[in-house]
Amino acid sequence: MRRVVVPDHPHHILQRAHNGQEVFKAEQDYLKYLQDLRELKEKLGVKIYGWCLLPSEVHLLIDPRTKPGALSELMKALAARTTRHRNRKDKRGGTIWESRFRSSVIQRGHWTLACLRYLEKRPVLQGLVNAPARFPWSSFNMRMGRGEFSWLDQPEEFLALGETDHERRRLYRTFMEQHIHDWEAEAILGAAVRNQLAGDKKFIDEVEEITGVRVSVRGRGRPRGSADGPE
Repeated sequence: MRRVVVPDHPHHILQRAHNGQEVFKAEQDYLKYLQDLRELKEKLGVKIYGWCLLPSEVHLLIDPRTKPGALSELMKALAARTTRHRNRKDKRGGTIWESRFRSSVIQRGHWTLACLRYLEKRPVLQGLVNAPARFPWSSFNMRMGRGEFSWLDQPEEFLALGETDHERRRLYRTFMEQHIHDWEAEAILGAAVRNQLAGDKKFIDEVEEITGVRVSVRGRGRPRGSADGPE
């Protein structure tokens, strides 16, 4: 199914390496990607809500704001820069990515928080670490205010969790500690893989009407434990 882009909505971006090869082999590789991501975010005026960089795949949560075309422009530039960097280090040529990137539009509200949790908890789900804070290449630590600087954008759903940064972070940490049910993980990842939508029936119907694109697979309602934010 062709990709759907909706202005002012988060989009879960998935890009996988060709044949599972390692794109990120050293700290320098991760830092270069994040430097490029930050530079392109500022150039194109998009919002970056979250990321998770694994050795052979990338997950991003991006809001193109009012410029839907900025999403493809950003990913095309990121892919090209990363390919040049990897090929130069490995002294080789050719593509490192598996076809075009995939994406899903995420419903505002509880689905946005659920997708953030999935991205930042994916290293735990894959058994790489036992806690999100132990993985340095996701947005979790930056969201928690760790580090000397932050260029991460906070979605309105995160800001609505509390009146202060301390309260928001405390509630989000509690949310992260909750178990992600298999159906929720499959819905979020599956929507990205198939270029579909992650949300309830009403949201999907609205997007279909706006875009004229039929989405056959629908979400299962409200992600548990995130009705209006973390419980």
